[in-house]
Amino acid sequence: MGKSRGSSNLGPIILSILALVIALAAGLIAVASLLKQETSSPRTSHTGTSPTGTSLPVTSDPVTDDTSEPPRRGDSCNKYPCEVSCDLTKKPCNGLIFEDNFDTFDLDTWQHEITAGGGGNWEFQYYINNRSNSYVRDGSLFIKPTLTEDLFGPGFLNRGTLSLWGSSPANLCTGNAWYGCQRQGNDVNYINPVQSARIRTVHSFAFKYGKVEVSARMPVGDWLWPAIWLLPRRNSYGEWPASGEIDIVESRGNLLYTDPSGNSVGVDQMGSALHWGPFLPNNKYPLTVSSKNLDGGDNFGKGFHIYSVEWTPSTIKFFVDDEEIMKVDPGQSGFYDFGEFAKEIPNTDNPWANSPNKMAPFDQDFYIIMNVAVGGVGGYWPDSNTNQPYPKPWVDSSQTGPKDLWLAKDNWYPTWNPDVNNGEGAAMQVDYIRVWADGSY
Repeated sequence: MGKSRGSSNLGPIILSILALVIALAAGLIAVASLLKQETSSPRTSHTGTSPTGTSLPVTSDPVTDDTSEPPRRGDSCNKYPCEVSCDLTKKPCNGLIFEDNFDTFDLDTWQHEITAGGGGNWEFQYYINNRSNSYVRDGSLFIKPTLTEDLFGPGFLNRGTLSLWGSSPANLCTGNAWYGCQRQGNDVNYINPVQSARIRTVHSFAFKYGKVEVSARMPVGDWLWPAIWLLPRRNSYGEWPASGEIDIVESRGNLLYTDPSGNSVGVDQMGSALHWGPFLPNNKYPLTVSSKNLDGGDNFGKGFHIYSVEWTPSTIKFFVDDEEIMKVDPGQSGFYDFGEFAKEIPNTDNPWANSPNKMAPFDQDFYIIMNVAVGGVGGYWPDSNTNQPYPKPWVDSSQTGPKDLWLAKDNWYPTWNPDVNNGEGAAMQVDYIRVWADGSY
């Protein structure tokens, strides 16, 4: 069978061109696939570690993320949780590790203490989880004391039974010491006449070294005792005060309250302190306490002020509105020698002897506490001080402090202004609390 003219030369040329086109197309497809993988790969999740050992989720940008390179100088953390791609324990990536602006009341962060034992000062309030006493509104936390009889009715204080044992994880009594979980009222021993709140981050957040800052307004009213402070999470050196306490701010709500020298020590004064010592009663806080008074009739209940602590392995500094009011440096030999315990209580073991840090016991994780207490017989309300227009209704040696306070209710309760703004003048109001880690340690 014969072929058409020229067919034997044209066929191979067409096949060669077709093969070349196919090869070029395959190459373009491969290049496009590689480019797609580079530009649209899923975001990578890293884990940053805070100085407390808490893992913080950190999301990185897929275009700029390169963990093989050292962190850039401009990396920072200006919100919580931190969204940076470098080690949060090292500069420059140290930053904000805790923040609460109180847009909501986060009960995963704040645990309510439930106890009538107070803080060991036989105070006259009991603590409960109740929205009459602790709540968030308009971006502020309120901790407001109320009267126990407002809840239980007249006659409860000397005839009722206050049981705080609870029956579920949310309402279990948190402190049985000092008859904290149950009290029975009688004509001698009245049940705590005031109900209040004390909240803490012991299960959710603790830190070591850095800066804590709180914007708060102190409560106004006789015998109110507000506090924002830190306690050790683990008591690494033993029971209080061996493991330390850091008081960011304390105050007294009294408007006209003076010490024996005539100095005002009421709501126009705030105080900061460290508590430390090998055991009770050897608490050397008088060496590490400072206060500030406002002038011109101003007081810490008229508006918000900023209270802060800068804590390093060398010093602890306390500030009010950016003014330094105390700097604590125990020296290279640490707090045992600073307190002269070997001289005052010889043959006593140094609980901090095995720590390599001069700041022990202030070299461990501490958590945050905020509360409003009322009265007490632990020395915070000295019998020698003067209150106007009515004197202190109890003495520290009294065994009937709650009863004495309650029977004088007509004198002190009006100073809480219960009929003004729902009694919120007697509340501690907190705008925000923030903690920054210092990653250089």
